[in-house]
Amino acid sequence: MAITASHEAGRHDRIRLGMVGGGQGAFIGAVHRIAARIDDQFELVAGALASDPVRAKASAREIGIVDDRAYGSFEEMAKAEAARPDGIEAVSIVTPNHMHAPIATAFLRAGIHVICDKPLTTTVAEAEELVALARSTGKVFVVTHNYTGYPMVRQARAMIASGELGDIRLVQAEYLQDWLTEPLEQTDQKQAAWRTDPARSGPGGCIGDIGTHAYNLACFVSGLALDELFAQLSTFVPGRRLDDDVQILLRWKGGAKGMLWASQVAVGHENGLTLRISGTKGGLAWAQENPNQLWFTPYGQPKQLLTRGGAGAIGAATRVTRIPSGHPEGYLEGFATIYAEAAQAIRAARSGDKPDREVLYPTVEDGLAGVKFIDAAVRSSAAKGEWIRVT
Repeated sequence: MAITASHEAGRHDRIRLGMVGGGQGAFIGAVHRIAARIDDQFELVAGALASDPVRAKASAREIGIVDDRAYGSFEEMAKAEAARPDGIEAVSIVTPNHMHAPIATAFLRAGIHVICDKPLTTTVAEAEELVALARSTGKVFVVTHNYTGYPMVRQARAMIASGELGDIRLVQAEYLQDWLTEPLEQTDQKQAAWRTDPARSGPGGCIGDIGTHAYNLACFVSGLALDELFAQLSTFVPGRRLDDDVQILLRWKGGAKGMLWASQVAVGHENGLTLRISGTKGGLAWAQENPNQLWFTPYGQPKQLLTRGGAGAIGAATRVTRIPSGHPEGYLEGFATIYAEAAQAIRAARSGDKPDREVLYPTVEDGLAGVKFIDAAVRSSAAKGEWIRVT
């Protein structure tokens, strides 16, 4: 288990972690808690797990947080934990989108590292302020685009960086779901309710929820930066206030072209995140629902199926592989890889150092890029499909 071996020295020196959000009825909070524990690098010791103080305390008791570190608000938590000699070193933010900026700001100012769910914020201005604050405080800031943690995604990135595909020409990403095909938000389903609410989700619905994952993955693997886009954001379900289907043309810096389709009303698709990249010398294809496989096609030659832990796996993939080949490794482990990389960065920061160059995680700057992507797509669609530069 390569990633565990690299962390062996830290097993008895777990990073003290706090969490904001993720209380009773929440989905993503439990995912983060599992991910933080998989490699035994964090200990969850404090939390402000809900906006209602009573529910926050009850949620904390359910997962073993002691009463005097179960807080009724994130402001109270940031102040109290910063004053404790055994206070948290990092906070995990797993709230609806509109709360990311104020929470991250409070903890950065308290001298605490931040691990934040995506998208970083709901506005470009807030994201830019967070970037400036993170830089000025010198704190580690991780955005949990978990798909960047998958071993075969790391392999694809390394293969492209080493020139195996030649010059990149085409980058196409899809993220297709069908869970919002009906107006689920009208049934008081918690996850649907906040994701379709502009006040909590921000100006984008599907584009912010899953479109940003597809975009981040395309950037991470290809190594390219987006120049401009032409977007059509649609709302198919009557009465829904945000988009539920996204179709975008992409022009990448350097001349590559591409497309991005994200939908939460694509019936027959459960979690269809796919990425296809073609260059002058070959192509790669990866699908999240079969995450341990990467298809590589050198031009003019038969397709090659590369597998996690298999004969074709390279160091970028084996470094973040936990279990032998043939055993499924996916969503939770991808999240865990981001937490494991964050642990290395936080431990390095304790002594004023930087982590090893191999350590990779989505940064606050990547988070800003995602918010700029959402903003440009919303503006392009509002202008009836105008090309918008992503700056």
